[in-house]
Amino acid sequence: MWAQVLDGPFTFREVEVEAPRAEQLADGQVLLATSAGGICGSDLPFFKGAPFLHAANRGTPASPAPGFPLHEVVGEVVASRHPAHAAGDLVVGWASAFDAIAELVVSDGEGLAGYDTTMAPTTAVMLQPLACVLYAVEQVGDVRGRTVAVVGQGPIGLLFSHVLKQRGAGHVVGVDRIDRSRDADVFGVDETVTASANLWSATLGETDRPSVVVEAVGHQVTTLKDCLDSVAAGGEILYFGIPDDAVYPLDMLTFLRKNITLRAGVTLERRRVLRDAGSYLAAHPALREVYVTDVHRAGDVQQGFTAAIQPRAGQYKVALDMA
Repeated sequence: MWAQVLDGPFTFREVEVEAPRAEQLADGQVLLATSAGGICGSDLPFFKGAPFLHAANRGTPASPAPGFPLHEVVGEVVASRHPAHAAGDLVVGWASAFDAIAELVVSDGEGLAGYDTTMAPTTAVMLQPLACVLYAVEQVGDVRGRTVAVVGQGPIGLLFSHVLKQRGAGHVVGVDRIDRSRDADVFGVDETVTASANLWSATLGETDRPSVVVEAVGHQVTTLKDCLDSVAAGGEILYFGIPDDAVYPLDMLTFLRKNITLRAGVTLERRRVLRDAGSYLAAHPALREVYVTDVHRAGDVQQGFTAAIQPRAGQYKVALDMA
């Protein structure tokens, strides 16, 4: 089968490798023929040269499998040892080994769910990040009538803006250094701030501070401090995503004096939230038309990843067409 291999920073190469076989599946696994994938911010550090740290190997560097790094996947079940999936099912979700840039992948069936197949696979791929956002917002307190800010208005931040608005937030502020005003109304953003988070935070008076702040930038440590500075006393910060650094500096004095709640976490109950994402997207079909802006063929994966690390106005989700 074909697969893409990351040879080094910014460099993919297509190879032929032995295909996984149905008889190799463990209980709970499925064999998936990929049709589409979505490039996530957590994939990009590896593209730029970060080492792959394998959890099963005590966090030491390891050689990833062909098809790495991509975990947002859509495909057809070829074989299954999971009771909820059967051969021929079309599913979306997680490629559990982050190896979805390949013709066939083996994945955990608990991280996959069916979807509305009237959508193209390159559109359906958005259900995976939407599921992550829905689960994260479930962990946040009641936002009805509150001012919330989402720092970072990339593909994840825009979904946070939309979901928080639909959950009843009174005023949604979207903060990004790139102008994201074009589709602000579609994503429920009431106020677009085109500035770095620290400059935005410096402009806030005490009555302007949001009571909930979502950190949706990631991949560096400075914006967490900006969120601490900007949030109202007694407020809540949600740090979303996989950190590049194991240890983040925390302004403990500000954290203490403001009585702030800080949340973070991974997405659990994956099959359930994927189904919830399908229902949510059915209720808000306008998202389908604007969310995925760039589609690249699997043979052009290097160009797709390069676009994802160079965001521009009007660019949101970058997807791969692997059919």
